[in-house]
Parts: sequence; C-alpha cells; structure tokens
Amino acid sequence: QVQLEESGGGLVQAGGSLRLSCAASGRTFGSYTMGWFRQAPGKERQFVAAIIWSGGFPYYADFVKGRFTIARDNVKNLVYLQMKSLKPDDTAVYYCAARSRGGLYETEYEYDYWGQGTQVTVSS
Repeated sequence: QVQLEESGGGLVQAGGSLRLSCAASGRTFGSYTMGWFRQAPGKERQFVAAIIWSGGFPYYADFVKGRFTIARDNVKNLVYLQMKSLKPDDTAVYYCAARSRGGLYETEYEYDYWGQGTQVTVSS
C-alpha cells in the first residue's frame, strides 16, 4: 500500500513558476512508476508527466514539454513537478499517482494509487 500527499500548489501569475511535491509512504516506493495528472474545472483528468523507478526516461504530455520537469528522490520518497512559464490554461488540481507494475503510461487506470490533489491557479 502506498499513500501519496501532494503539496506546493498555489496562486501564481502567468509566466511564473511553481514546484509541486508528492510525498509517498511505503517501503517499495523506489520500484514504482510515478505520474502527475491534472484536472481543470469541467474537464477530464489528463496526463502531465511520468517517471520510472530509476528516474530515467521522464515522459511528458506535449503541452508541457519544455516547461515542466518531473524528478524523483527515492531516498526521501518524493516526486517533484517543476513548472515554469505557467499559463492560465495550466490552472487545475494536480494529482500525484503511483503505478506498481513499472512502465510509462498516460492513462489513469494504469495507476494504482492517487493523492488528494493540490490546486494550482495561474492568473493572467
């Protein structure tokens, strides 16, 4: 069992930056694929980024490439999402997710555990 808790959301102006963190419990965190998703009001939850257990091969949705960076610290059981050049369209609740079976996936059902989410609001 893995429990996830996001933090770092908030209100930022367009063009600004935020770093989200996801704290994970559980001894097997280091073997999990970790992902970030987001859900804007009235829209479906969408994939943002994912990273495998080793931290290699980060994978991004096209709309965040070059602006967002995913990273992990397996010693501290943390996953980060560094966001820069934020746009009002990035406004959403951001969720951390964990997948126990490895691999990089964009679809929600491939992930086994979810956090409660953290709100990111980008003002114009």
